[in-house]
Amino acid sequence: MEEVDTSGAASSQDGKPKGFPWKRIVQALISLAIVAGIFLGVMPLIADYGDVFDTIRAMTGLEIGSLVAFGLWNLMTYWFVLTAALPGLRLREAAVVNQASTAVSNTLPGGGVIGVGVSIAMLTSWGFRIGSIGRSAVVTGIWNNFVKLGMPVLALALLALDGELTPTRVTAAAIGIIVLISAVVLFGLLLRSDRLARAIGQGVGNVVNWGRKLFRKEPIEGWGERSSGFRTDTIGLLRHRWLWLTVATLLSHISLYLVLLVALRHVGVSQEELSWIAVLAAFAFVRLISALPLTPGGVGIVELGYAAVLTIGLDDITSAQVVAAILVFRAVTYLLPIPLGLISYVIWRLNKTWKMSEEQRAELAGDAYDYGPEPVVEPGGS
Repeated sequence: MEEVDTSGAASSQDGKPKGFPWKRIVQALISLAIVAGIFLGVMPLIADYGDVFDTIRAMTGLEIGSLVAFGLWNLMTYWFVLTAALPGLRLREAAVVNQASTAVSNTLPGGGVIGVGVSIAMLTSWGFRIGSIGRSAVVTGIWNNFVKLGMPVLALALLALDGELTPTRVTAAAIGIIVLISAVVLFGLLLRSDRLARAIGQGVGNVVNWGRKLFRKEPIEGWGERSSGFRTDTIGLLRHRWLWLTVATLLSHISLYLVLLVALRHVGVSQEELSWIAVLAAFAFVRLISALPLTPGGVGIVELGYAAVLTIGLDDITSAQVVAAILVFRAVTYLLPIPLGLISYVIWRLNKTWKMSEEQRAELAGDAYDYGPEPVVEPGGS
């Protein structure tokens, strides 16, 4: 089986080496400028770095150890999401592919795209079909976005019950509810009817192509056909696995929130200073911001978002504690996956026993390898 080349020695379609990677260098410089501006220019205005690092140095070994344990558990939870979305994937394979792709995403400009390439290379070498890999990526992306859209609504509802609701938060909640309901309805319509799936796909394609036209790029054709194919491939998977996929996705997001909450409590920020509901609200909204691919892994953007939201109305000492917690939280959730990802990549390169053909993978996984869609009778017999 031919292995996907992810070495970075890319060539153009005519076989000639590509030119100097100016675009990637410019992306790296822009990302570096954003990160430097945030950490050297903006964050010191929120909290004094001297107080921040004094707070971190005051943490005990038990506090650091327990936080790392929470962080490792958080990493593990996404492995369950991957095994739910890709039938036949074993947990140890999910661990290796997830950590390796995450490490790439966290370290390289445009690393998300390269991380996808690494995932495809690993999974195809283990006998998974490209179609199944693509479907799992789309489904996990949709489920993650459903949770990201739903968490701000939940957080604002809890704030309302706690008497901390403001007109701004009400407006944000209303927008979040509208977007969430629209996304769920759109997804439901897409799965309900092939005709609707094609129409929705074509509509989305028209919007995307309009945007591409603004940047003088060629339109992409076949949106309706792609949408129909996605519907067909996805119905069977969700019929069998929607509950496990939902539970695993919720568990992954909640675990990440708990790492942030534990970090805040370990540095001395009390429930009275920042309630768990306020932390959940901040977490929910920053998760939406982190979707912007401005820097690898959202570094700088995420830290600033948490600091700006969580330090409102706090004194200088408490603000320094909050920023210390944010930095420790990011060290556990952003930096820790990088060495683990390197180890995972080495495991993949050296371990030949997991490599197999598509036929071998299907035989190993049995009925769990893939779920074909059941025929769906559309209204009107079409």
